[in-house]
Amino acid sequence: MGWILNRARDARHVEFVRSAAVGALMAFVLAGCASRSNAPAPVEERSTSARAAVAATPSSSPGQAAAEPVTKPPLGIENAGKPGYYSVKPGDTLIRIGLETGQNWKDLMKWNNLDNANLIEVNQVLRVVPPGADPNAVTTRPVVASKVEVRPLDAPKVSTPPASSASTSASAATPPSPPPTPPVTLAQADDEINWQWPASGALLGGFDEVRSKGLSIGGKAGEPVVAAADGRVVYAGSGLRGYGNLVILKHNNTYLSAYAHNQTLLVKEEQSVRRGQKIAEMGSTDSDRVQLHFEIRKLGKPIDPARLLPAR
Repeated sequence: MGWILNRARDARHVEFVRSAAVGALMAFVLAGCASRSNAPAPVEERSTSARAAVAATPSSSPGQAAAEPVTKPPLGIENAGKPGYYSVKPGDTLIRIGLETGQNWKDLMKWNNLDNANLIEVNQVLRVVPPGADPNAVTTRPVVASKVEVRPLDAPKVSTPPASSASTSASAATPPSPPPTPPVTLAQADDEINWQWPASGALLGGFDEVRSKGLSIGGKAGEPVVAAADGRVVYAGSGLRGYGNLVILKHNNTYLSAYAHNQTLLVKEEQSVRRGQKIAEMGSTDSDRVQLHFEIRKLGKPIDPARLLPAR
């Protein structure tokens, strides 16, 4: 009986020790958790850094729209509206601007320091008069000057010494030549250009400042198109929409003439041509029928060619 009581006391002792040990272990664990909870977690550190970065980045205030990106102003905008300058419109090309302003497109490239004729922007402002020139002055220097030889009406007779009959008959057959006279260059005034019709076909349509801007002259494909006056070729190509194969002649600083819808071009840029010289063959490029569209422009503005051409 005593042995049984001793075993019971031992079991209760073991259970007591075991409970004490478990309690101590739980207390230790809880104490460790409490100490760790006082320190900030790594995710809190990252979010704090992110908030600091956001605070350092400028942003718009609530209710205020975000600022738009700054756009670069068009080139030459400081000259907009000034005489001698042109603001580029949608659809413009340097060739069209040259036609509209009465200038050679290559001169426009040089005056505006352009490397590529195709790289112009809407609202860009271009110089359309030579640097240093007065844009309000109309100059009359011709592109092609005419040269004539002037001989005096009462040239003195040249006396010859007596000679044999053979030499006398030779002198009678070949009269002596007058002394050479240097050629005189005549300046061609703007309103003294000697115009002629550029083609012989019937007139299909007259001048209209809004729609046609020139005359429509009929004919057959391949018929000659001739220069209406002396001038210089400032454009020969098909780069101007609506004109097909086009030739533009500059006659002086005031007048241009244009010849459109040709099937073949017979001249090159910078070539000088004479009045009546064949410059193209009639065709229907960029047109619904064979015709020559002919324009005359004064300082870039289209005028009625019928006012300057001789009556037929």
